[in-house]
Amino acid sequence: MAIVTVDFDGTLYKGDSFKIMFQIAKKEYTSKEWIPVIGGLGKAGISGIINGKNAFKKEFFKAFAKGFRGKTKQEMDTFFEKLVDLGKTEVHTELIDRIKEHQSNGDTIILLSGALQPFLEAFVKEVDLMDIHIISTTLTYYPNGVCTGELGNIVNGEGKVTEVKKWIMRAKKEGHISNEELNEIWAYADSETDIPLFQLADYPVVVNPTPAMKQVAVNNAWPLF
Repeated sequence: MAIVTVDFDGTLYKGDSFKIMFQIAKKEYTSKEWIPVIGGLGKAGISGIINGKNAFKKEFFKAFAKGFRGKTKQEMDTFFEKLVDLGKTEVHTELIDRIKEHQSNGDTIILLSGALQPFLEAFVKEVDLMDIHIISTTLTYYPNGVCTGELGNIVNGEGKVTEVKKWIMRAKKEGHISNEELNEIWAYADSETDIPLFQLADYPVVVNPTPAMKQVAVNNAWPLF
């Protein structure tokens, strides 16, 4: 049995989930809901100048999530269903077929992404992917089911490696898999931030790479999908 990790943005989904989330928000966020988002832009800009593009996106993502504060679980589900409907034309259908091949071989599939968990849950339901484990960025809720507007740990870069290792350890402890069953790790992903995950995997596969990432794949003899 293999553990197969699949990235979302740029991989299973050819587009950028943050961009379509922004498109929906422009239509649905009220002026009040935009206030904390705009307020976080300054912090995101400073972080981007100091630490680069990914740092900017991370901080802006946190600020953007504050617009969800006060929304019920039902309102959030409706929001993410609209996201899926808007972005479903960007689904990587060939990769979905490959995932189903892995499943027919008895492999365990983990959708591993920095995208928001409720979006990924709605997405896998829409594309009819069954028995998929999801490790991704979570939103937090008050006990009454209302969103706090705060994010859990953002799953990205080295964090993906950490989360996969934690998942494997937990699965072994709970008796879901054994050392004999877990004989290889696959990783399907697209970007430079996924290099730590590719280095962990026995079978790294680079999907939809940029020219720079394609060269990294060639240098490391990683196959392209």
